[in-house]
Amino acid sequence: MPALIFLKECNSTNDEILKFLDASKEETQALYTFNQTQGKGQYGNSWECSENLNLAFSIAFLSGQYETHLHLFNFRTALLLADFLANMTKTRVDIKWPNDIIINNKKVSGILTEKKSVSGTPYFIIGIGLNILQENFEQLPKAGSILTQTGLRLNPDEVASLLFEYLTAHFKKPISNRELFSRINQKLFRKDAVSVFELSGLRQNGIIKKVDENGYLCIDLENDGLKKFYNKEIELLY
Repeated sequence: MPALIFLKECNSTNDEILKFLDASKEETQALYTFNQTQGKGQYGNSWECSENLNLAFSIAFLSGQYETHLHLFNFRTALLLADFLANMTKTRVDIKWPNDIIINNKKVSGILTEKKSVSGTPYFIIGIGLNILQENFEQLPKAGSILTQTGLRLNPDEVASLLFEYLTAHFKKPISNRELFSRINQKLFRKDAVSVFELSGLRQNGIIKKVDENGYLCIDLENDGLKKFYNKEIELLY
């Protein structure tokens, strides 16, 4: 049976879960805490997790069960997480390329997807940071929580359990790359709206057109025309 493990405190759930993996068992393993002291984000960023207010959650899948690339696994996770939160909150949820979840223009969740080997067996490790009850974001003006953005005061333990059940069930369902990115683009934050971007230290207006099937963000820039970008090559200012 799939296993969900709770820790009162840990440094990083993505690191901690490696201690519990056993390649001889094919079930999915997951781990969560409400007190993560050294959380990690994508590309060396950090993820701050206020104690007992927010959820740090990691889930591990044997990568041999999935014929997909790491960046596609990231987008699949983003879509499932957005659907999960939309169902739970009855609120529109957007995906900010490539791995942030937005509710009412504030980031409530981030995703870190890694591929790691344990005793020679490769795993996809998915880390999710989800702000649930935090109300003070003075140092993080772009951030919010489920509480601040929807008014819902959810039980973090129940959210962790339901998220585990949802991901375990839905990752098993096949989805084509075309359908995946079609649905990503339906939820894409700031799509088809004039936005301000920072590129090579300069700002210019542009319009996000889509994410293509290779994971690149396509933007029609005011000065440079239609261009494709990978993560960290351009910044959306909002």
